[in-house]
Amino acid sequence: MSHLAGRGIADITGEAAECGMLGYGKAGQQTTGIHTRLRARAFALAEGTAAGDRGLLLVVCELPLISGGLVQEVLRRLPEGWTESNVMITATHTHCGPGGYFHHALYNSNTGGFRPKTFAAIVDGITQAALAALDDLAPAELSLAHGELHGTSANRSRRAFERNPGHDRACFPEAVDPHTTLLRITRDGRPAGAVHWFPVHNTSMTNTNTLISSDNKGYAAYKWERLEGGADYLGPEPPSLITAFAQTNAGDMSPNLNLRPGSGPTEDEYENTRITGTRQQESATGLFAEAVPLTGPLDHRITHLDLSRTEVGPEFTGDGRAHRTGGPVGGAAALAGAWADGRGFAGFREGRNPVWDALSQRVIYALSPALRDAHAPKALVLPAGPVNRLRPMVQERVPVQLLRVGRLYLLGIPGEVTIVAGLRLRRTVAGIVGADLDDVLVASYSNGYFHYVTTPEEYDAQEYEGGSTLFGRWQLPALCQTAALLATALRDGRPVRRGTPEPLPRARPDRRTPAREEPHPGRAYGDVLSFARMGNRVTATFVAAHPNNVLRRGGTYLTVERREGGGQAGDAGEGAGSAAPGTASGGEWIRVADDGDWSTTFRWARTGRTTSTATLTWAIPERPTPGEYRIRYHGDSAGSGPFSGATEPFAVP
Repeated sequence: MSHLAGRGIADITGEAAECGMLGYGKAGQQTTGIHTRLRARAFALAEGTAAGDRGLLLVVCELPLISGGLVQEVLRRLPEGWTESNVMITATHTHCGPGGYFHHALYNSNTGGFRPKTFAAIVDGITQAALAALDDLAPAELSLAHGELHGTSANRSRRAFERNPGHDRACFPEAVDPHTTLLRITRDGRPAGAVHWFPVHNTSMTNTNTLISSDNKGYAAYKWERLEGGADYLGPEPPSLITAFAQTNAGDMSPNLNLRPGSGPTEDEYENTRITGTRQQESATGLFAEAVPLTGPLDHRITHLDLSRTEVGPEFTGDGRAHRTGGPVGGAAALAGAWADGRGFAGFREGRNPVWDALSQRVIYALSPALRDAHAPKALVLPAGPVNRLRPMVQERVPVQLLRVGRLYLLGIPGEVTIVAGLRLRRTVAGIVGADLDDVLVASYSNGYFHYVTTPEEYDAQEYEGGSTLFGRWQLPALCQTAALLATALRDGRPVRRGTPEPLPRARPDRRTPAREEPHPGRAYGDVLSFARMGNRVTATFVAAHPNNVLRRGGTYLTVERREGGGQAGDAGEGAGSAAPGTASGGEWIRVADDGDWSTTFRWARTGRTTSTATLTWAIPERPTPGEYRIRYHGDSAGSGPFSGATEPFAVP
């Protein structure tokens, strides 16, 4: 069967300053600039010669999470025929992206409320990437490969994992899931696109970092597209090869190999991000060469599951009896955080929390046997279900989606699935559709968010993941039951009941008034305040305006430029550049790096009630093109509009 494929990529970076980051949930983790920009990468697939009912659209977003509001607004902007059933929007789960784009209040707790600018930047970028992919549809060859990647993840919840039956644990001898999958897209034998799936948390950057970062999976894509492919993200043409690094069942998989934040393989979070990303990229390039043709139809199903009140049949519960899920409640262990990736609130710990355990067991569960059956032994702390009636805090009715690409099946789950929970979901689908287990993946972090999914055995340990399994002990069996429903309908070629989607709550925006701003006394916006060069690192500080005035989505707050005297422009080790505005005696200034590059950082800081600075750094590559360079800052004043300033030229031998 012939296929069409299209690719698209776009910037989805939100507010770079004074916006709470989503992921770790730390009140003090507010954005102060950019290390790497966040991007959405879209892949459209269709059968035959036109995109019809059998078309699929996969969008991999360098975001902490996907909110229901993002999905609804993007779908509203897509052409007719592209619906929640055949569009999967999934997150890489970086923990260092701006938050405030949820309509459910819990996820805006450190942003002061809903942030319309960040929401708009993400929606605009996802839509731009999706429409570009649809416009790019053309005959293509699809191929698939599987492999294993070791030394890149560690099980951060080993005590819970060990509670699983031996036949489940035997599938993961090292207590990690090393399974990798690559979908390759080629046109006329030339590489055009790739999606790589591997389960590892995107938490190489710690909760002390305040620069926007796409983390290890973002670095993997950046390395393949830009460092090796020479892509210019700010250029007029999209990269010739677009690559995405997506998640699977990463719920208990940490990149911090020493099970401490920022520790392993090294003690430097930036280096860990680079190494972990490189290992995933090298896995992907190896699989790219090994992929075999992927034939067969495209198909899709979706339903909405009310996780607060689902009756689960005895064939899925494991104890031969029917059970019901319960309303969402966070456990004491959830507030402790996953200690391998970053501790949570003081006074809480993974496992036993004696005061909360006693209150739940002796009082709450004693008064409500139904609550006990659904949630015990969780130490109940955050009763999100009752609070939802007053102010929607978390999503209760969630989409569960199944996509088919030939022999590859993607089960879209809007949560964080542990490796054994993922194994059971994959077995459920594979057994019904007759697929090899390797060809069935759990696409976690897709189409919404409802926290964690653990096995009932893991749930009983009440580690961080179990405490964050909001709907109780029978949540995974309920999802397996739903996966079986979707797989059966897809296998038999019949529709499935859509269920009732959760209505989108009203967003409560951040109503803080922006502070008045002005340049430093006697200075103008863009003036250079300081310049220094130490070894291979160049740093310049400028009179700044607030970066949230204009987010410069698809643009940059900084450029590193080289004076080009004529002929072909070279590079400074990071990809092709382009001419910067204006010229100088002796030649043209050529952009060689920007704020999306690994070698640069953009830091913004207040210096008074109305003044601020932007500090730009550039790490000179090991083998730069010799010549004259300068660093330019681009900003936007709330009163006078866009401006820029540049350092004096400096020599790079």
